[in-house]
Amino acid sequence: MGLYMTQFSYTDEAWAALAKNPVNRKDAIAALFEKVGGKLIELYYCLGEYDGVVLSEAPDDQAVVAALVAVVGAGHVKGIKTTKLLSSDDMVKALGRAGSIAYGAPKPN
Repeated sequence: MGLYMTQFSYTDEAWAALAKNPVNRKDAIAALFEKVGGKLIELYYCLGEYDGVVLSEAPDDQAVVAALVAVVGAGHVKGIKTTKLLSSDDMVKALGRAGSIAYGAPKPN
């Protein structure tokens, strides 16, 4: 399974609703990822450009897209950015592969 980091921002209306009825969104997000064959690893809230971060596992990119389109379609999220993550072991393997191939850079005229 792939590992994904999704950063998100709530709408003003979502924050107002959560302030009136504080609820932990972790269970709802976990259920969403289970529906696409994945798993929620953790939900974090943060200060800065985004309001929160979701770490999740999913069987493929399409599963993540399906889950996130469902989230955006609900209307309470206004900004979203997803990054596929690689473990350090996977990066070492990729670097090993890169070291065995050559690519020619463009040459100036």
